Amino acid sequence: MTTSPVPPTATAPATVPSPQGWPLLRLGFRPFYLGAATYGMLAIPLWIALLLGQVSLNLTVSPVLWHAHEMLFGFAIAVIVGFLLTAGKAWTGLDTPRGVVLAALVGLWLAARLAAVFAPYGVYALLDLLLLPLVAAILIAVLLRAGSRRNLPLGAILLLLALANAAFHGAVSGVLDIAPVRALHAGLALVVMIECVIAGRVIPAFTMSALPGVRLQVPPLLEQATLGTTALALALWVLAPPNVFTAIVLGAAAGLHAQRLWCWKPVRTRSRPILWVLHLAYAWLPVGLVLLALSQLGVVGASSGIHALAVGATGGLIIGMITRTARGHTGRALQVSRLEVTAYLLVAGAAVARVLLPLLAPQHLVIWLVAAAIAWGLAFALYLVVFAPWLVATRLDGKDG
Repeated sequence: MTTSPVPPTATAPATVPSPQGWPLLRLGFRPFYLGAATYGMLAIPLWIALLLGQVSLNLTVSPVLWHAHEMLFGFAIAVIVGFLLTAGKAWTGLDTPRGVVLAALVGLWLAARLAAVFAPYGVYALLDLLLLPLVAAILIAVLLRAGSRRNLPLGAILLLLALANAAFHGAVSGVLDIAPVRALHAGLALVVMIECVIAGRVIPAFTMSALPGVRLQVPPLLEQATLGTTALALALWVLAPPNVFTAIVLGAAAGLHAQRLWCWKPVRTRSRPILWVLHLAYAWLPVGLVLLALSQLGVVGASSGIHALAVGATGGLIIGMITRTARGHTGRALQVSRLEVTAYLLVAGAAVARVLLPLLAPQHLVIWLVAAAIAWGLAFALYLVVFAPWLVATRLDGKDG
């Protein structure tokens, strides 16, 4: 392959500018991954301690609602925001928030987390409601300026997440006559849809780039059917009372996700932890959808399916993505260390302990909850041991970002 010579009248390429500002605030993944990992490390063990009466907090909502809301709109949203602000720059070539603006967004996220414990409910709700609309507006503006319409649905999902969060706070404060947990289910459903979209892009791409000669082709009809059926199934789960039809649609979505995963040749990734962690996490999507289908029929409780999606799929995809993307964006090799592999196994173990073991031996539920919390907390502690020094330092290659 040849390249065209530079015309005589052309100017020489501009020198790449040297990094500016504190490294932590150069790109969205840095502070948001750091904050999310720290929060994930602390919040789940704290929740179990609250549940078992070992500690007490002056929460402005019930402990159960605090746990569910904060793992969605505190932990998971921090990772999603950090990822999208970073990916937005890669997709468009345009700058996303950095420096003072990025610090303000992170400060808003942190203030809401602290307000849940130390401030009146109204202050907590107000702070918590501000971040998602701001990030959605920033992302959509960048995408529109670059003409990147393919990614606009992700901005729309952020706006829907903001609405779900508003519905939660409206329900808790009595403004809306709905159960707060319904709004949290909507939030989880939207997070799962983001995972379905992003995973469909990155998992096969990462797999092909890491395994020379492997070519993955998912039929377009299967892609469309998987996303469409999943959206319908989750909407029915959130909006309709338990019924057989919803169970059927959830089961169909599970089958489509299993077929999609099989097209990605997960067995070929068994020697590459940075790949198999994503395939393993994605496998929890059909498991979670099947468990939700069974809960519609009264066979199992809804908690099993919810935690399969929240711990197995969301937690697994998060630990896989925040290691891979942080390595790439700090100029490091895409080869994980033993500590990172241990973190992968701990999150997977937390999912098994939280979802499958209570189904097999419900009489030991407390033991399984404690085991899951310890495994989860240790996983994100290991992440911080490896990545915290990298997230606050300049890239190895000296580039900005």
